Amino acid sequence: MWKDAYLESRVLSANPLELICILYQYALDSVREARRHLAAGDIVARSRAVCRAVSAISELDASLNRAEGGAISRNLGELYQYIRQRLTEANMRQIDGPLAEVESLLTTLSEAWKAASVQPAQESIVMQTGAELPAAAWRESDGGSAHTWSA
Repeated sequence: MWKDAYLESRVLSANPLELICILYQYALDSVREARRHLAAGDIVARSRAVCRAVSAISELDASLNRAEGGAISRNLGELYQYIRQRLTEANMRQIDGPLAEVESLLTTLSEAWKAASVQPAQESIVMQTGAELPAAAWRESDGGSAHTWSA
């Protein structure tokens, strides 16, 4: 499928910050797809979409730089765990509320990471929620990076 080839090409050519943005977008698209399938009553497709979202969140969690990421990495790890729990609950109980909550959380996180990728030199980044995060948490080259990937 052409979408898979395009995604593979994007992933292979992406820097670490772009990989984070790609994973957030993939998780967000999967949650939106799960909500559509839930509304349509398509249980199998909904479950597949939820599993894709859980996998993307798990990859983000596994990429956290826990050794040097400090409180930001710890807090993101806890948030990723909460998101996985809400996705599992939505899938098991077949309800939209947790999916809507996860979509909102992922939208906020995705927008913050996109802003960081456009303006990584900022001293801080203010998320929609009003929380100010140090720019060092977003820069892949900085020792305080929240996420890390090794080549």
